[in-house]
Amino acid sequence: MVVLLVKTSCSRMRNLSGVPKFAIVANANFEVIHAMRIAVLALEGLFDSGLALTLDVFATANLLAARLMNGTPRFDLTIVGVRRKVRSGHGLAIPVKAIAPDLKPDWVVVPPLKATRPETLIPVLDRPDVGRAKAQLRRWHAEGVPIGASCMGSFLLADAGLLDHQQATTTWWLAPLFRQRYPNVSLDESRMLVPSDVGVTAGAAMGHLDLALWLVRKASPELATLVSRYLLADIRSSQAVYIIPNHLAQSDPLILRFEQWARQHLQDGFSLQVAAKALATSARSLQRHCQAVLGKSPLAYFQDLRVERAQSLLHGSGLDVDAIAAEVGYVDGATLRTLLRERLGRGVRDLRAELR
Repeated sequence: MVVLLVKTSCSRMRNLSGVPKFAIVANANFEVIHAMRIAVLALEGLFDSGLALTLDVFATANLLAARLMNGTPRFDLTIVGVRRKVRSGHGLAIPVKAIAPDLKPDWVVVPPLKATRPETLIPVLDRPDVGRAKAQLRRWHAEGVPIGASCMGSFLLADAGLLDHQQATTTWWLAPLFRQRYPNVSLDESRMLVPSDVGVTAGAAMGHLDLALWLVRKASPELATLVSRYLLADIRSSQAVYIIPNHLAQSDPLILRFEQWARQHLQDGFSLQVAAKALATSARSLQRHCQAVLGKSPLAYFQDLRVERAQSLLHGSGLDVDAIAAEVGYVDGATLRTLLRERLGRGVRDLRAELR
């Protein structure tokens, strides 16, 4: 016999130790399944695909559940807002409902705002309606409602103080700004999904697709597999393969000079003392800047540049692996193969097959 989880009344929920918001009933045909009520918080100027893909994933999940799984689980989505009228980043009107005092969703999802640069994002976080949204998120959190946010949505949670002393991820190209604004958050922008006591944060741009699939998987792994196959989408564990080291270096003059120096010395191997001397700074200062801006050591960033260069040579040259290893400062191809698999989760053969 397998367990099916379905919604029940508040009075009955209180009698189920360790199983809040769901009742347990017997079912012989299906896996463990959760029914889930989701409030999607739509703010003015949100990223259109962030909302659309979220709605599409759960609509597809409901359709497949109805056709193939006896109608369970069911995802009931409500688009809510703190303003009467909301338009997307492309100016499309979004039908939102006011947040009623008795609204108690099982999850809240925060799609990203369409503000992709620090100079556009920071003013958005100070808007009055965003301030009301942050207050509402704090209320939901105090009531025990888990919250999921993707891409720039992670900034909203951090600005509300909900990610302090928590692990999180966000859009990789704004990671330096995130670290600067929220030093109490343990950020790892290489990860695509990071669960925490607050709920879950997801990575850049299409990270809202990963977030939605992750929520479907919490209700039913079987259904999540079906949805991902129908949509040709899978939950990805890492953003590392997409990160552009040069973009991250732009946010700090010393890091930018270090990046330029490092690219010229990939074949030489790495010495922190040599690098610091070449940049007319101290080893301690270079170490501190790298940690503050990039969240990693100078050596780890040097290796990022090695990986990026090796990928470029794998895609655009006819060199064998040993020759490419020599170009980026390794004595043999075996070491490079190990580094690529550790950093990217793929081997040389997989990387070269991408362009075929």
